[in-house]
Amino acid sequence: MNGYERNWREALSGATVAITGGGGLVGSRIAAQLRTSGARVISVGKLDAYPSAVYGDLFGVRADDPDVVVGDIADAVLMADVVARSDYVIHAAAVADVAACTRNPMAAVQTNIEGTQVLLDTVARNNDRIRRFVFVSSAAVYGNGDPKRMDIQAWPENQPLSPLSVYANSKLWGEHQTSLVLGRANVAHTTVRYFSVYGEPQTVKQGSHSWVVAWLAMRAKLGLPMQLNGGGHQVRDLTHVDDIATATILSMIAPGTRGQVLNVGTGRGTAIREVADRIKGYFPDAPIVTTPLPEGDPLGGYADTRQMSAALGWEPMISVEVGIERYVAWLNATPNALPLWLREEAAQDGAGAA
Repeated sequence: MNGYERNWREALSGATVAITGGGGLVGSRIAAQLRTSGARVISVGKLDAYPSAVYGDLFGVRADDPDVVVGDIADAVLMADVVARSDYVIHAAAVADVAACTRNPMAAVQTNIEGTQVLLDTVARNNDRIRRFVFVSSAAVYGNGDPKRMDIQAWPENQPLSPLSVYANSKLWGEHQTSLVLGRANVAHTTVRYFSVYGEPQTVKQGSHSWVVAWLAMRAKLGLPMQLNGGGHQVRDLTHVDDIATATILSMIAPGTRGQVLNVGTGRGTAIREVADRIKGYFPDAPIVTTPLPEGDPLGGYADTRQMSAALGWEPMISVEVGIERYVAWLNATPNALPLWLREEAAQDGAGAA
């Protein structure tokens, strides 16, 4: 535990932190960590991305909780009320699925752009109250990195950006707009670029190709083939959700992060095929098949974490090996985490849960 972590209680005890997207995997983990410091958390979101049981049973977020606000961040009246009661704001709400944004670009525009603008305007009007705003971005803004290089790259924050998807475009716009709007309003702000988030209690969405550890493990658990898009040669910096949450909170309170953009990753690249091979060790009968590479799916790279480490005085704690082991153990102990539609697919294919 570093100095900033030791000072969480002192810095945040009695403070109110609003988390947009607080009902999702990342938002709920941030909220859980914040509450250990004595902070009050207001979680905002539509709670419509998953069946209601996922929010309550897996993420621990219930619509009847007085600190859970069910609504749209593009609702200016709603956000004015939430921000007026908050000392800090973490903006994690987004249509965060590359495939969903590609299928329906307007959904990305309405949430990731329009909703972000509504929130930024509201925070700017409360510039005498908000101590720090954290914008959650994504490594997707890097695309495939430097096109002149053919090797797998570590991406520093000053890497030229070349988004390959609607989702990535919307995140890059959000980064620029956060700096523009809140810079003018003199609101302290930080942007965090998440690399590939995974870890219990993550589940999957039908029609998505994100969340590779959850996808491969759940399919293997049910005896379905593990599908390697493009052969699984893509590289991801797999970062456990608990480490993601810790880094986000640290970026909110560390004094040297004001105005910075920080990668949040492990600094280690892992090929998707390597993930499949590791999961197969737990489910040896699960076949592996190659499927086409989806539109907008980058070949990938990994985080240059030097700036993050210097700013936060912190390093991620959970390795890929330990994280996958934890996820498989959780999945084996939590059979209700397997979505009904995926169970039905397994039944139709004649596969059976391990």
